Amino acid sequence: MDQREKPSPDEIRRAWEDNPKIREHDLAAQLGVSEAELVAAHCGHGSVRIEPRVSDLLTGLEAVGEVMALTRNDSAVHEKIGVYDKVVTGNQHAMVLGDDIDLRIFPKVWAYGFAVEKRDGDHIRRSLQFFDATGEAVHKVHLRPASNLYAYQKLVAELESSDQEPIISVKASGAGDNAVSPDQAATVEDLREHWSRLSDVHQFYDMLKTLKLSRCQAMRMAGEDYAWLLDNDAVGTLFQHAAEDEMPIMCFVGNRGCVQIHSGPIKSVKQIGPRINVLDETFHLHLRTHHIREVWAVRKPTRDGHVTSLEAYGADGKMIIQFFGTRKEGERERGDWRFLAENLPRIPGPTAA
Repeated sequence: MDQREKPSPDEIRRAWEDNPKIREHDLAAQLGVSEAELVAAHCGHGSVRIEPRVSDLLTGLEAVGEVMALTRNDSAVHEKIGVYDKVVTGNQHAMVLGDDIDLRIFPKVWAYGFAVEKRDGDHIRRSLQFFDATGEAVHKVHLRPASNLYAYQKLVAELESSDQEPIISVKASGAGDNAVSPDQAATVEDLREHWSRLSDVHQFYDMLKTLKLSRCQAMRMAGEDYAWLLDNDAVGTLFQHAAEDEMPIMCFVGNRGCVQIHSGPIKSVKQIGPRINVLDETFHLHLRTHHIREVWAVRKPTRDGHVTSLEAYGADGKMIIQFFGTRKEGERERGDWRFLAENLPRIPGPTAA
């Protein structure tokens, strides 16, 4: 849909008023606009445009106290309640390393920001919402009853933009990082040699970049000693066993601008139709399992022995959600996690060697 066909800010606001229960992400899709355009239409009507200055945001959020951090993609929503502490700022990468809120942030992706107030009965729900250049949400911060409202208002005032127009110009969505042309792809031998020399899980992305491979391409090529395809129900089975066994896991959900991590056990897992929901005290997850096209178990060498991840991908080849067993640098992988990952139902596939 081009710009001339899009609804006006007035029309967007009326649609939001007429559909107060629908999620903003879903309403924007119905209207044929990005979520950022939906929020921008409310500038002067509950939204204030703020600058996405990530370093100032993260340091300012420390004073706000307890909030709910939300990071999502089209298929998974990851919510953590806690405090933005142990903040590490930077122009290329930023991190929040708190016990509850654990984030890896890529500030250059953050293009638009808004402080949003939405009335809910007698209450006002307040949030900070950030989007990339295409208008897709990268991260949101929702206030809670225990939040420091004064510190929040002070932060909003410091970040407030001089541009409060209700219309923004977003870029068209591209093919993404997973579009790799066949003539760029490395050979199986190249891939396996590089893979065997990994000594840290964080080197995996650099390896893919060097070899010009997407994650899914690499896993199909690597051979079953490094990556094997699982039944799509493996994610649900993982949640079931992790909850029953009180197994601490790491659960990653991200997008181009932010990755959010839960570390610890999960308790309350409920499946409603195709959706898996984790509804714990400080961690909520909502996963659309019908969006999952492939699930891979992936084995990566490290200095502390190999570690195993479970990774679910959508039809577009983008990662929806990723899991590890909890571990700290210098520790070997948990035996119970490795046993679970290696015994989930597999789909037979070709081997590289």
